[in-house]
Amino acid sequence: MSKTVLPVLDLQELRAGGKSKADFLRTLAETARTVGFFYVKGHQLECLQQQVFELSKQFFSLPLESKLETQMVNSPHFRGYTRIKGEITAGNVDFREQFDVMREEQPVELSASNPSWARLIGPNQWPTALPELRHAVLNYQNEQTDVSKELLMAFAEALGQPEDAFGTSIDKPYTHMKLIRYPGEEGDDKAGGQGVGAHKDPGYLTIVTQDQQSGLQVLKDDEGWVDVPPLDGAVVVNIGELLEMASDGYLRATLHRVQTPPAGSERYSVAFFLASQLDSTVPLFELSDEQKKLALGPESDPNNPMFYQVGENVLKGRMRSHPDVAEAWA
Repeated sequence: MSKTVLPVLDLQELRAGGKSKADFLRTLAETARTVGFFYVKGHQLECLQQQVFELSKQFFSLPLESKLETQMVNSPHFRGYTRIKGEITAGNVDFREQFDVMREEQPVELSASNPSWARLIGPNQWPTALPELRHAVLNYQNEQTDVSKELLMAFAEALGQPEDAFGTSIDKPYTHMKLIRYPGEEGDDKAGGQGVGAHKDPGYLTIVTQDQQSGLQVLKDDEGWVDVPPLDGAVVVNIGELLEMASDGYLRATLHRVQTPPAGSERYSVAFFLASQLDSTVPLFELSDEQKKLALGPESDPNNPMFYQVGENVLKGRMRSHPDVAEAWA
């Protein structure tokens, strides 16, 4: 297994303007085109990270019956707790437990006059035994939303577009955050080493906050599976399929996975996903002639209406990952 360290980008260079910003944009575009994964520091998320990790550990340490009060099957909006082996990736169960949160909103009436994806809009579930979790998690979600939007504006500029090129698609983006615990291997009670199976993320960008336990891996064409170890002061950012599509494949969404930690250890992480506003259209950028030569075309067909009907695409993905919730609220 290769120990290659991915590029590290500093948001302070982007914010500095001038040559520092130009260098940042050039490195950002090259890294996202060739690898699709990179570290970001200078993000000012640290003040909330430790608090969220501590509360995450407290939540997963609660008795099972307390966690099950918020189990996802109670929520038509796909929010709440999922026990170990309760989610499916690439057709196989994932050996992890998690707590899913999205934007806190009032539910939309589910009727023939509203699209089916309207069920994604609604409130989160929160554990009564840990009331402080709500404030910390929602704050961290908001901060990561701001960082993601800043990066998307940088991507637009790196592609020769105006910084507001993503337009209304990120005015009120779809956001989704997971608190995750990966238990260590214990005899045969594991999913073939699959903490989470190999997959690409469907949205624009993903931010991953890791503890000190390794396990995240990315597939590089020339090296196979490469470790993405924790790096102090940095988060991991990766490209999603919507950003790949918007750039005609110039920027690449990359396969990645998480391996189950060894026996006697566990891994905690926070995964934050930002996608287009559910009722919007993903922009398709006109690239320069030089960029067109390097653009491989998106692996997802841009003529597929599912990528213009973002809400339907997100809902189908959630239903595939959580068939029990889909069945309970059919």
